[in-house]
Amino acid sequence: MDLELKGKRALVTGSTAGIGYAIAASLAKEGARVIVNGRTQEGVDEAVRKIKAEIGGDAVGFAGDLGRAPAAEALVRLQPEADILVNNLGIFEPKPFEEIPDADWLRFFEVNVVSGARLARLYLPGMRRANWGRIIFISSESGLQIPAEMIHYGVTKTAQIALARGLAEAVAGTGITVNSVLPGPTRSRGVGDFVEALAKGAGKSVDEVETEFFEKVRPTSLIKRFATPEEVAALVTYVASPLASATTGAALRVDGGVVKSAF
Repeated sequence: MDLELKGKRALVTGSTAGIGYAIAASLAKEGARVIVNGRTQEGVDEAVRKIKAEIGGDAVGFAGDLGRAPAAEALVRLQPEADILVNNLGIFEPKPFEEIPDADWLRFFEVNVVSGARLARLYLPGMRRANWGRIIFISSESGLQIPAEMIHYGVTKTAQIALARGLAEAVAGTGITVNSVLPGPTRSRGVGDFVEALAKGAGKSVDEVETEFFEKVRPTSLIKRFATPEEVAALVTYVASPLASATTGAALRVDGGVVKSAF
């Protein structure tokens, strides 16, 4: 299937590894010109190299912390137009609620929510002029089922869903769509490192820890395993395409059935 993405300009934040890299690579494979972003020049350069060498894709890089306004403004000066904006940048950290200080709440909202709102605000005028655009927020099933072990993370993911819906309402009747995508437990780089650390600390194999996780922590999962970043990227790539023009204002789940609801 041709997703009609050739020549589209796509910015994927936090895209040097994990879900973000998989999305950038998938978009590039479909012919989009991808802007790869990460905090370090080394990481960005390596991701761009891989996309060009392994996929033959068109990619450029921007190194900078897009959780902060000066970096976002610098990016827009260098890359003033984007047809597709994928707000993937995000942080998570398991922590008991009583131990989450105000500074953590503010930091999580700044990175997980405000960064995406800021970039949408900066790139939306160009999308309006073209009467075409795709804005996608990478939220989480944790936005629907707040995890007790990291409530602050879950709340920011709920906020992303609300932000995407509100922005979709604001561009109603245009060629711009806005959606949120909700991955379930996914073996991204951060999750993989976390699981490996748990396994080492408990003297167990990674497979044993994964099995226990889906038995005790996410028992409603229907696939009973971590999704791959590529499985998430496949949905995001479709939603970013012209073929998804009737999909907007939606919270689209790629959660392995973790959310126990038919709707």
